[in-house]
Amino acid sequence: MSWPLAEDALQALGNEILTSGTGAIAGFHVEYGELTLTGPVNRIVEALTQLRDQFGFHQLIDLCGVDYPERGQRFDVVYHLLSMTKNRRIRIKVQTDEDTPVPTVTGVYPCADWFEREAFDMYGIFFEGHPDLRRILTDYGFHGHPLRKDFPMTGYVELRYDDELKRVVYEPVKSVEFRNWDFLSPWEGADYVLPGDEKAEAK
Repeated sequence: MSWPLAEDALQALGNEILTSGTGAIAGFHVEYGELTLTGPVNRIVEALTQLRDQFGFHQLIDLCGVDYPERGQRFDVVYHLLSMTKNRRIRIKVQTDEDTPVPTVTGVYPCADWFEREAFDMYGIFFEGHPDLRRILTDYGFHGHPLRKDFPMTGYVELRYDDELKRVVYEPVKSVEFRNWDFLSPWEGADYVLPGDEKAEAK
């Protein structure tokens, strides 16, 4: 099968997945030539098992988090799947909050072990039933979750080597600078002049 799939083929695949399930996959949409599925968070294991066994998506390429702090369920957990035999890629999203755990999918895709640990470390998303849910990228005793939108750019603590103590010491950051998010992509074009653009217009 050729890649990428045409939009009508993606729509047909989405309809087939939606009608062949038992509600574990609740909806879909096609944007930018990509098929995205949605479903209830408590049935993600069932949904991924169906996609693996019935539709040939035997490979979990990635699992990541997305933070929307203005929402009640602030996190999207996004699973990217690949079918090597059918040359298809899809994603499925579920939503959760800071307290509600997402069922682990390590029983369906063992490689999800490290992906889930990364989402826990970076966003604070909990995965129920994970065999070893602990930080994987940040330091021991790290405070906070760096990819949350409300995490300060400077962090909460800094470390330096102390000549007198002859060891690395942790100290609180004295001035905390928070990110300023305008959610505009420079690739799609901002509604203001970006630095340097005035030079291009002058030519």
